[in-house]
Order: sequence, then C-alpha cells, then structure tokens
Amino acid sequence: MSSLVQIRRQESGETDAGRKEAELLARLAALPSLLIAVSGGADSAYLAWAAHEALGSRALSVTAISPSYSAYDRAELEKFIAHAGVRHEFVETHEMDNPAYRANAGDRCYYCKDELFNVLDELAKVRGFSAVAYGLNADDTSDFRPGHRAAAEHQVLAPLLDAKLSKAEIRALSQRAGLPTWDRPASACLSSRLPYGTEVTPERLMLIESGEAILREMGFRQFRVRLHDKLARIEVAREELPLAMTPEMGVTISQRFKAAGFLYVALDLEGYRQGSLNAGLREW
Repeated sequence: MSSLVQIRRQESGETDAGRKEAELLARLAALPSLLIAVSGGADSAYLAWAAHEALGSRALSVTAISPSYSAYDRAELEKFIAHAGVRHEFVETHEMDNPAYRANAGDRCYYCKDELFNVLDELAKVRGFSAVAYGLNADDTSDFRPGHRAAAEHQVLAPLLDAKLSKAEIRALSQRAGLPTWDRPASACLSSRLPYGTEVTPERLMLIESGEAILREMGFRQFRVRLHDKLARIEVAREELPLAMTPEMGVTISQRFKAAGFLYVALDLEGYRQGSLNAGLREW
C-alpha cells in the first residue's frame, strides 16, 4: 500500500484502530442496554464514552465507592463525567466486610471484583439492564489479574477485548474523541499498594492515599507508594527519578511523609513498574 493511500486512510479515520472502534460501536449498539463498570482510568472511561455514543440513555456507567477508591480518582472521574456527558451513578461496595479480601492473599482482586459484580448484577436486575461490561483490553490478558475470573463467573462482557483494542489504541482513540482521560497515568485501587499477606485496613489505605497526595502535590505524575509495615517504598516513573533523587527533594519527601505518619521512607531505584508486588506471589 502506498504511503499516499495510507495517509488518506488515516485522514478518513480508516486506521486499524478506527476500524476496531467502528466494530466496537456496532457491537454495543446491538445490545438492548448496558451497565458499565467505570473506575475512571483510560480504558473504562473510553468504554463508557463508546457505550454512551452507541446506546445513549440505554447505557449507564457505574462506579463503586469503597475505602480502596481514592478521593483523587473520584475527582478525576467526575471531571470526565462532566466533560463526556455520560449517564453515571455511584454505588457502594463492601469488600472490606469480607475476611478473604482483607487477608490480602494473591487472589484479593477476585473478592473485590466478585463484590462489584454482585452489586452490578443486582442493579441490572432491578433496573432492567440486559448486561454488565467492564474495561478489559487486549493487553490485560497477559497480566496476573484474578478479577478476570470473577468477571467470567458473572458473565460480564469485555467489549474492548472483543474488539481486540490495545491500551495504546484506546489512548489514541480517546485522544481523537477529546476525552481528558486519554493520557491519564495507569491507576489501580489503593489496596494494590499493600504487599500480599498484609491485611487491608482503612487506616493503611488512608496512609497510602496521603503519601500519594504528597507526591502529586510535588509535581510527580506516575508513581506508587507501596506500604511495607511502617516503611513507604516510593516508586516513580524512571524519567522522573532524577528529580526524586536530588538531595533537596529527598529531604522534602522524607519530612513530609514522616509528618503524614510514615516511620521510614525509601525510594525504589528500579522506578515505577506496574504490578511490582506480584514478585511476592512466589511466596504464596
């Protein structure tokens, strides 16, 4: 195919990602109605937008509120909702009431998603929605995610996966649609910051949230605060490590984290990497 033809195809929206999006919208439009589980990350936000485009008022995006969902994530989600105009509601989930979830073994995510989909199944039944969907994409299948098992058990749809959309394609299509979430850094629930075997408690989640708020205020963009007993192990994106490693920044971070309630503060020299705590699964 000549470069000129490729350019024209791109200008007309006939890219590979564009064709996948057309397929996604067609599949969504064929559904009678749909509930969409939305955390506010790039994937679920894009799915919420696509469902709204395809189904209008027959689509309802739903976000679960619990101690593991940060105030920052909620604020960012509310910005997206206001921008995209999607129909949306918040619901409460109670995974913290489940001892298996609090125990934080390697399958913690399963119990979280099982609770979420139980709540959404009941909501769909009461409100007359024909199906529930979530934002699993084509890249997610290579990662360890016990929550997918819960989705399969509840027969939750995965429209982005069915359309074979990758994370990069979702970001590109989100940007084309003008969604503010297109370049949002990867996000996950606060419980994912605790090593497996460390009990999930509201107090620990609040401490983690306070540490991540400090890093955000200081200008860091992609990071995690992993809580190891009383030690904060800070991961920041590798391109941001030089800023974090200056003596002045080190002193400031340490002082602010200790004032927030951490006893020790350490910077992880490997930088941010998604799922770094999965290394501990070998112990399970």
